[in-house]
Amino acid sequence: MPQRHKTRDALSLQLGKAARAARAQAGLTQQEAAERVGVATEVYGRMERGLLLPSLPTLLGVCRALRVDANALLGFSFTKAPVWLTQPPAIDSEPPAVRRLLRTVRRLRPRQLHALSTVANAMLPSPETRDGCDVGQSTD
Repeated sequence: MPQRHKTRDALSLQLGKAARAARAQAGLTQQEAAERVGVATEVYGRMERGLLLPSLPTLLGVCRALRVDANALLGFSFTKAPVWLTQPPAIDSEPPAVRRLLRTVRRLRPRQLHALSTVANAMLPSPETRDGCDVGQSTD
């Protein structure tokens, strides 16, 4: 069974709920809305039920057909942001040491970031090194 993505699922439900409300406000059936968007009625219905996220061109079509702002569909215009929007992005694939380093790096000023970048690039193995040891050390 494929792993579900919580943020994607929450966004799908938010978008579907908002699209359904906007369609009802416009006095359209799902079939009429689907025709205006240019998608099959079944596809539009799945979107309203929160089972799929539309592509960006389709989202634009939904906005035009229902005369609703994309921010409203995505949940950006609420006085209280939806939970999926306030949660930090999942970075479970990164080791804890990398996440700690990234948190520190994000607090650096531009000059500090440039200095750190220079040091980090100097630490990378170059073609002249093998196994982290210099092959031919030069004394320029």
